[in-house]
Amino acid sequence: MIPEGLKYTKEHEWIKMAGDEATIGITAHAQSELGDITFVDLPEMGAVAERGGIVATIESVKAASEVYSPLAGKVTEVNELLNEAPEKINSSPYDKGWICKITVSDDEGMDKLMDKAEYEDFLKKS
Repeated sequence: MIPEGLKYTKEHEWIKMAGDEATIGITAHAQSELGDITFVDLPEMGAVAERGGIVATIESVKAASEVYSPLAGKVTEVNELLNEAPEKINSSPYDKGWICKITVSDDEGMDKLMDKAEYEDFLKKS
């Protein structure tokens, strides 16, 4: 299940734009590859997110994986629920399992993000 209306990266992050605010998470494909998620190292409030820079680290029973910011901006909100229930990323990657929100300062790179159809094709080829 890949939702419409989101943008996707080749690193399996998703981004939802609402004005100049972007919500960032990882895709259902990414969480299934990681397996049971046990811990999320969330970014600090107010931290600067660089395009392509690490904003969070997810630990699972299989591995640790970085989450990259698709756009540049400033972290304005983190999903505190993940501190107590990191497994929400497994059960609800597009809803309750979002990782952080940033106020976008530079939308350079938006044209490199994939829509649903492009991401589906990308998954088929990989």
